[in-house]
Amino acid sequence: MKRRGFLRGTAGIGAVGTAGIAGLAGCLERLGFEEESAWANPPLVENRPNAVYLPASREEMGTYGTATDGDYAAALSYTFPHRFWTVEATNEGKTLVEVDADDSLHLMVSVWDRETHTALPATLRLEVSQDGEPVDTGTSSPWPMISQRMGFHYGDNVQLPGEGAYTVRVTVNPVTGINRTGSFEGRLESPGSLEIDFEYARSDIHDLSFKTIPEERRGSREALSLMSHGGDGGGDGNGGHSDGAGQPPMGRGVPIEDLPGQVFDPQRSGDATFAALVSDADRFTDGSSYLAISPRTPYNDIVLPFTSLSAAVEGSGSVRQTELVEALDHEIGHHYGVAIDDLAAGDRVTVSVDSPPQVSRHDGYETAFFDFDELSYTV
Repeated sequence: MKRRGFLRGTAGIGAVGTAGIAGLAGCLERLGFEEESAWANPPLVENRPNAVYLPASREEMGTYGTATDGDYAAALSYTFPHRFWTVEATNEGKTLVEVDADDSLHLMVSVWDRETHTALPATLRLEVSQDGEPVDTGTSSPWPMISQRMGFHYGDNVQLPGEGAYTVRVTVNPVTGINRTGSFEGRLESPGSLEIDFEYARSDIHDLSFKTIPEERRGSREALSLMSHGGDGGGDGNGGHSDGAGQPPMGRGVPIEDLPGQVFDPQRSGDATFAALVSDADRFTDGSSYLAISPRTPYNDIVLPFTSLSAAVEGSGSVRQTELVEALDHEIGHHYGVAIDDLAAGDRVTVSVDSPPQVSRHDGYETAFFDFDELSYTV
């Protein structure tokens, strides 16, 4: 089903049934009337849990292209303009961003490290131009985001002056604000500049498929499956690329069974899954032990970057407080870690989430990952 048709068929008010509303919309079209705007939000699930939940609809996405520059690769994708929530550095500090009638599309950028094929938590800048001239799209710094279909990415609703050919320049700032070990050490210290040409046609957005979730399943404690970039029979794939970029990663955490070191049983808090381990690998410490915590979404294991964590280590009659640092490692992936001296068997480690993930959320994630309980592990 096309989303425009669905919205036309459900935007009525009053006692007219869905079928009657859809028929009325068709009659108005035949009389020469069009809807004021093709963009409107699909239904928002009522009585949503404070957890990950199944939203009311599933929307198709398309990909305009990919590019590479040094260590960096990027993919530019698009879908309907739609609502999302931005997050502040306080619990429950979220703000709803509504669709504007002037929004052309929801533009999404995936950025990753070419060597390890790891999605990167970075800061980006987007510059859109047409015929060599800059275009004011209403945004230049896309939000870091998580969605059930796209995983971790950067995106925003953008406004274009009309149909035609455009160029997007993605500037990736150096990934120097987090620790980098293993295959990441000494790399990603320079900015990247990647250009992707695309052709915007309003019909391409209208023709994306839109599927509603049965009402009895909406709000249930589950999640939509991630989109398949290789194609899943529903037009969600972006095909192959010959520019060396490959297919973009979704930002999934390293499978818990593949993590190195002493791996603890995963725990849930704030409806996030927390993988935890202790490693004695030399690349992390100089004779100390390394504590690594990897929070991710349930169901799809999408990493949760830009979070603040701290730990209290209790053993030998003392309690030591320490902050964890956001990090990238080729074996552990994205995580938060700290070196701890004299960590011994029997010590108790209590981890606290001091601020929620500073990532914007699409439907299904906006009520989760705010209210965290402490996590405890025994070495």
